[in-house]
Amino acid sequence: MPHFLSCLLLDPRLNRLRYSAAIALFLSIVVAGSIPGARADIGQVAPGVVLHSVAYAALALLWFTASSGNASSRSLATVLAVALMGGIDEAVQSLFPYRGADLRDWMVDCAAALATCAILALILPKAALQRS
Repeated sequence: MPHFLSCLLLDPRLNRLRYSAAIALFLSIVVAGSIPGARADIGQVAPGVVLHSVAYAALALLWFTASSGNASSRSLATVLAVALMGGIDEAVQSLFPYRGADLRDWMVDCAAALATCAILALILPKAALQRS
């Protein structure tokens, strides 16, 4: 892994920044999804399953790399956090007459988090995971 990328993803001094970035990304997802017609417009570019997969995989990447502990504890924290964020996103969508909550979207969010955690647990060096 290139040094810059390794530093960006694994440097413990940047954990707070990665958590902040995850929360900012989540809030932007919720806000953008609440704009009338925005979902329909972006749906012309990519289907919902792709949008949810990419967005929540990015959230999982940020959360996993910001967490501390071994791969298992990071994965558990990440999947729980993403499941909560996905649930909040769907709950907010249910408040708007032009949107609706969808259990399948939430399941895609959780699956994206699980897949991302599995990949990160395999590719990140174990020593780097322990010191973070």
